[in-house]
Amino acid sequence: MPTLILTLLTVISAFLHIRAEYHGPRKHVYIFKPLTTILILLNAVQLGWADPSLYKYAILAGLIFSLAGDVFLMLPSDRFLAGLASFLTGHIFYIVAFTSGTGFSFSLLSLLPFAIYGAVMFSILAPHTGKMKLPVSAYISVILVMAWQACARWGQTGGAGALLAFLGAGLFVISDSVLALDRFRGKFNAARLLTLVTYISAQWLIALSLGQGILF
Repeated sequence: MPTLILTLLTVISAFLHIRAEYHGPRKHVYIFKPLTTILILLNAVQLGWADPSLYKYAILAGLIFSLAGDVFLMLPSDRFLAGLASFLTGHIFYIVAFTSGTGFSFSLLSLLPFAIYGAVMFSILAPHTGKMKLPVSAYISVILVMAWQACARWGQTGGAGALLAFLGAGLFVISDSVLALDRFRGKFNAARLLTLVTYISAQWLIALSLGQGILF
């Protein structure tokens, strides 16, 4: 039941955040953007309350750094690089989580689709990133390794939690791809909606993986 209640509160907070992004007031963004991630974090805490595993602690650390990234990216001044660094650190913790207990997968076959996607995205973004080319390329590499290892974990374990984590990782890649295209290739009105819906869903699924798919 706590998971169901926290999920409903997350949906409400996310809706109010997205509405404020398009219609204001701006102060609602400052309230509901971090609140949405905090609710997801609380959900993860209660789902993994009795779990002493490295997986739990790494997921919680990833969510905390994601919260820091949310705060940096919503500030009036441009803190994009700080936000990027926070999310990159969060993805490193997710990699630690997804390789805990199973080890790092070196399967080239499972790597191939992620490598192709990364190469295509970098070729699209690189001409427009300027001095951000190195940080952007590093971020693309780390998030795709995160998704690759989530995929490998699901392939090795076949568990419901691993599937949820992999789906979350995939949505994270989509969210950040839309964000990058909007920032570096040209803004479009639906970008914030697509970015936020996929991002919030990604974090929720990754948090839910701590409960092995149990909603309540």
